[in-house]
Amino acid sequence: MTMRERIKEAAARYPDQRSAIMPALLIAQREHGHLPGQVLEEVADILGVERIWVYELATFYTLFHTEPVGMFHLQLCDNVSCMLCGAEDLLKHLETALAIRKGDTTPDGLFTLSSVECLGACEMAPVMQVGDDYHGALDVARIDALLDNLRATVGRVASVEHASARPPGE
Repeated sequence: MTMRERIKEAAARYPDQRSAIMPALLIAQREHGHLPGQVLEEVADILGVERIWVYELATFYTLFHTEPVGMFHLQLCDNVSCMLCGAEDLLKHLETALAIRKGDTTPDGLFTLSSVECLGACEMAPVMQVGDDYHGALDVARIDALLDNLRATVGRVASVEHASARPPGE
């Protein structure tokens, strides 16, 4: 099914096409990895809504990315609960460990580091979202272990892909 077809199917559940913008943006982002201007315009055209409405939502919510992000998007909550539990120090540690600043992506394209206003998981403070997963009660050791695990995941995937690319019998 094409992106257009998936968006039309999702939009059919809403009496007002404007209400389908967020689901449509999620579909488009899964398809393209991020939401550059031409994709936002395409979503607006598919839904038959004003382009500004699509742009407003795509640039307001932190779950949408109008620029490319790394394979792992690390979003550290910096709201009050997380800040009081050490999020500022964890952000500094992440910047040092990854050798990038908040808002940047590592040169290898693995990690993008962001801070976000609130992840709605104060009971897990300090908390960070990586993709769709939340990681809470973070400290330096847990962050380092998480980064090591994410790097290892890439290594395992690469070795499986490499092995499957070999001709049979090798």
